[in-house]
Amino acid sequence: MNEYDLRLTGGRVFLHESGLVDADLLIHDGRIAGIVEPGAPGAPAAARETVDLRGATVLPGAIDPHVHLGKDIRVPKERDDAERETASAVAGGVTSMLVYLMSSEPYEEVHAASRRAMESGTHTDFGFHFVLGTDEHVRAVPDYVRELGVSSFKFFMNFRGDEGAYLGMPGNDDGFMYDLLGITADHGAMVNPHPENIEIVWKLRQQPRDESRGPLHAWHLTRPPLVEAEAEQRVAYLAAATGASAYAVHTSSAAGLNAMRMQRSAYPNLFVETCTHYLTLTTGSPCGTYGKVNPPLRPESDLEALWEGVADGSVDTVGSDHNARHRSFKEKDIWSASAGFPGTGVLLPLTLGEGLRRGVPLSRLVDATSTRSAKLFGLYPRKGVIRVGADADLAVVDLEGETTIAAERQHSAAEYTPWEGRKAPVRVVHTLVRGHFAVRDGQLSNTPRGAYLPRAHSGASALAAAEKEQTR
Repeated sequence: MNEYDLRLTGGRVFLHESGLVDADLLIHDGRIAGIVEPGAPGAPAAARETVDLRGATVLPGAIDPHVHLGKDIRVPKERDDAERETASAVAGGVTSMLVYLMSSEPYEEVHAASRRAMESGTHTDFGFHFVLGTDEHVRAVPDYVRELGVSSFKFFMNFRGDEGAYLGMPGNDDGFMYDLLGITADHGAMVNPHPENIEIVWKLRQQPRDESRGPLHAWHLTRPPLVEAEAEQRVAYLAAATGASAYAVHTSSAAGLNAMRMQRSAYPNLFVETCTHYLTLTTGSPCGTYGKVNPPLRPESDLEALWEGVADGSVDTVGSDHNARHRSFKEKDIWSASAGFPGTGVLLPLTLGEGLRRGVPLSRLVDATSTRSAKLFGLYPRKGVIRVGADADLAVVDLEGETTIAAERQHSAAEYTPWEGRKAPVRVVHTLVRGHFAVRDGQLSNTPRGAYLPRAHSGASALAAAEKEQTR
């Protein structure tokens, strides 16, 4: 090749087979076209632009596997839903996200409208998960995979009776879950259950409210870890019985993690996601109702257990469960405030910074924030790795820098953050999405260039494809 589009020089590049190495990256047509020694004799060097990284660290761009967009969190409907929240993402080093679409209607038209809304202004590349709730949805899974490129499907185990009516979703039961697991197993897809035993929650709601240890602890008591762990046990057992892949979203507790560890010892196709907030916030955090979320924030002991899971690989991925409802929905008492908060913009700085502080190896943190999601959700090796031929999705970070988290710099329409004022010992310098500077020297690009990511398979099927690719 006579000329490259971009040469990134003077940085330390994370390569899975070698760790951090001094190398220059050559980028052409949105992909990594070369990884060369700096100044090596005869190394191809001609590029339209060369950027000196001044010793910064180059990581695979983060992948946020758990995002909700739209004013009502069901679907993105307009440019603002995409532009502001993906701006938050790239400012924090996220280059791809998987967005949950939620509807009781068939998804063909929902998918098309949501894709148009995203493509009108997304800074990140994006794919979709569908939230399924009807028998028609289940029957359509083969078409969703084949025609729409969606291969991962969420259902809410807690949507019994009219529990999901506020989001327009019908109730379901374990028979529905069994059918869904079976059909996804047949078509190389994966189920992402929201695991909560709502019948126990209904019982606990009848008990007197006790805020003596603070509002977040009171909310934790209404949905204690056992409701998560029991549901995870149930869906994991049925996944094994049907040969399905199951991905436990937003695991919040030691009990939930241990339930999945136990089930995975007998059946391998079970995967665990936790979220940034369960690794950095607790029931004692000072954020008040801004920190209300389902599952709830937990005591310190659960946070420590989850970090152990990140370190030993029991936790596969870290997501944000980003929710951009406006702050006005949160500024109420703990019982009437809405659940969820924005977080995609802090996923990488907080997880990376806190993980390194705790001595978690960089390789494990890269896996949890990028590579494992790419492999599980059918994006590897295009995403999640720095290698020739992969998309030039890169997070360039200063590991000696610092980020002070503030809502005014998070871009999100939510206009608040439960981490207000917290300092992360990492600073995102540049974010590149397919070779385009979505963020350069900390400044957001005014030309969003994200694109849709169809995915032919997820779960065990995607891992098998990734393993085959690695052996080439």
